[in-house]
Amino acid sequence: MAISKKQMKTLAEVNFDLFQPVMVQTRPIMPIREETPPDQSNIISLPPVSWLYRMFDEFNQQFFEGRLPRAKISYSDRMLIAGSFTPVKNEIKIGRKYHRIFPDEIADTLKHEMIHIINPNHDSRFKSIAARIGASVRARSHPSLRGNYKYLYICPHCGREYPRQKRLRMAYCGICTKNGQYDARFKLRLSNSKED
Repeated sequence: MAISKKQMKTLAEVNFDLFQPVMVQTRPIMPIREETPPDQSNIISLPPVSWLYRMFDEFNQQFFEGRLPRAKISYSDRMLIAGSFTPVKNEIKIGRKYHRIFPDEIADTLKHEMIHIINPNHDSRFKSIAARIGASVRARSHPSLRGNYKYLYICPHCGREYPRQKRLRMAYCGICTKNGQYDARFKLRLSNSKED
């Protein structure tokens, strides 16, 4: 393909400096400092699961004479509570969101869930074992651990709040009631509903 005189003139006027090698002053290369992304800077790193297993074994020997069967232990990103024990799976889950707020309570949560291996309810036996080994019976609350709820129930006696996703019918306050027996005086009342 031949180039016309007009095209040649246009090409002659084009600034070819863009295509010439450019002399760049070189500076010593500084090491790149890795920084934590801004949204990750305040997240507390929790110990690895292997550390939780070691702690489980130590507590088992120290407080339970090594009699507890070893449970599967994992972190949960979904839970808003400190921990849970599922007897059918023999599994202890540690709530990651809770322990990022209260990182010093991991050992306490693990001891609490280990008691559930031999005692599923928070009854007087559970409380006596918890007192003996130095485990708390209840986890602390925090506004960011409430999650999204549709219904908020309140005990008319003590004022404790129970946020729930589903409507409750015959629910009562577990703190005010004795022996887990239903008592109409402590029936939870609906405080607000996000559907209204």
